[in-house]
Amino acid sequence: MLQIEFALVLAAVGMALLVPSLGAGWFQQVESQFNRLARRHGLSLVVIALLTWTLRIGLLPVLPVPEPVIHDEFAYLLAADTYAHGRLTNPTHLLWIHFETIGVIQKPSYQCIAQPAQGMILAVGQTLFHDPYWGTCLAAGLMCAAICWMLQGWVPSRWALLGGLLCTLRFGVFGYWANSYWGGLAGAIGGALVIGALPRIKNRQRVRDSLLMGLGLAVLANSRPYEGLVFSLPVAIFLFVWMGSKKSLPLAVFLRRVVIPVSLVLGLTIAGIAYYCWRVTGNPFRMPYQAESQTYGVAPYFIWQKITTPPVFHNAQMQDLYVNRLPQMYRLSRSPLGLVIKLYRSWSFYLWPVLTLPLLALPVALPYGFSWSQIHKRTRDLLLVLVIMLAGVAGETFFEPHYASPLTGVLLALLLLAMRQMSRWRFRGQRSGLFLVRALPVICIIMFALRATAGLTHISLVDSYAPAWHEDGPKHAGRSAIVEELEKKPGQQLAIVRYRADRIPFEEWVYNQSDIDHEKVVWARELSPAQNQELIRYFHDRIAWLIEPDEKPVRVSKYPIQKKP
Repeated sequence: MLQIEFALVLAAVGMALLVPSLGAGWFQQVESQFNRLARRHGLSLVVIALLTWTLRIGLLPVLPVPEPVIHDEFAYLLAADTYAHGRLTNPTHLLWIHFETIGVIQKPSYQCIAQPAQGMILAVGQTLFHDPYWGTCLAAGLMCAAICWMLQGWVPSRWALLGGLLCTLRFGVFGYWANSYWGGLAGAIGGALVIGALPRIKNRQRVRDSLLMGLGLAVLANSRPYEGLVFSLPVAIFLFVWMGSKKSLPLAVFLRRVVIPVSLVLGLTIAGIAYYCWRVTGNPFRMPYQAESQTYGVAPYFIWQKITTPPVFHNAQMQDLYVNRLPQMYRLSRSPLGLVIKLYRSWSFYLWPVLTLPLLALPVALPYGFSWSQIHKRTRDLLLVLVIMLAGVAGETFFEPHYASPLTGVLLALLLLAMRQMSRWRFRGQRSGLFLVRALPVICIIMFALRATAGLTHISLVDSYAPAWHEDGPKHAGRSAIVEELEKKPGQQLAIVRYRADRIPFEEWVYNQSDIDHEKVVWARELSPAQNQELIRYFHDRIAWLIEPDEKPVRVSKYPIQKKP
């Protein structure tokens, strides 16, 4: 896919230099209809959302509902099942050490370690459509519409609609945000609401825009709290600088229309988070991920922090993960190579060759002698948000593309502004830049079609842990097939998992839903013989199975019951 997109970009550059008027009449007709739709802001948002949903549902034959593979997915599914049953958390199980697993705390309650936004999205799908994935699908359409709405506040309508289309093609249908249970969508929605409300508040000072900004901040606080804080700091600075300028409203009006609505939503959000933390961890000021870090953590979350003394672990897999694997990632993230890896993964996920083109073309498209002072203030604001956010993410020990998801709308806005400048570029008196701008969405549509038919055309896709739109996701290790097999058996089942010593701890099988004792299949970790016998006695009414996932193929057998001496 990389070679194909590079080839198309190079071909577009060549045609822009040689035959820039190619297809001009056809493009003008399409743009006329496109601009007519773009002027209807509300309808544009509906069209973008419906397009995203239609494309994803239409691709079900070649891109079926995904199976959870990554450990975080199972943790979020636990949260979704908890919320779908009307609970915020679950009591600690009597035999909780058999159920310890990645991304889940067992004490003081049994729940996912992450903030609740992603679990809520999945819970909507589970409650309304009996499948948590449809919560992801619903959120994907809302994300693309939210980003289109955000862009309407920063760029002309036709460019905003183009940005919504690019969001659908690159983030809303393929990639792990839209095809897993892992997250990314909530952060992008929250970031779009916050940054999209900013110019509207400055222009019209409507209470509804202030409430939308507060809603965006609430979404960020409940999905990516650290990244959301970093993202929101420059926005707050912009607002207060504007408040002190001559163009702003009187202080009393500013407080009534902006500060009070935002503060009201934030106050309710903080109270809700405190209550949630109290229910999950027993302390309103202790988040679930803090409980996880204090229980298991060795490698810190930020590169300026130090590694801590390892705690006592109950199984070898968790010990290997927290004592060996995560500290290795911490040391890598503190090195120059770690920063390069973060930058490359961000470029691969968010830009890829065709969306890099407007940025590379800027030095040529800008007029001679162009300086920083000539950049429009709005553009400088977006660049400042981008730089501060990237600096904040660079300081984190662990990184996946969705950590930077609040930046999605900002990045698209900057790309569209670069495209506007590129469209003015002339080569030998011909509008070569305009041809490149027109070619860019065409290339994206072609690449989307190639990705959709990759299985039929045998185009190879790179496997990725966190796949972008042009990559394939990690292959499942067979857990879902074993679950399906055990669920078909009469009665309730107990699956006891035995790992080999060289097991990669990230490939975890021990995950359960919220009400362990009443699940059809309970997954447990094999520990000492005495602990295993206690587990079997507790679940005496279940058929006990030994699952050995490290065998090829996966070995499933009746669990050997030790006879009493």
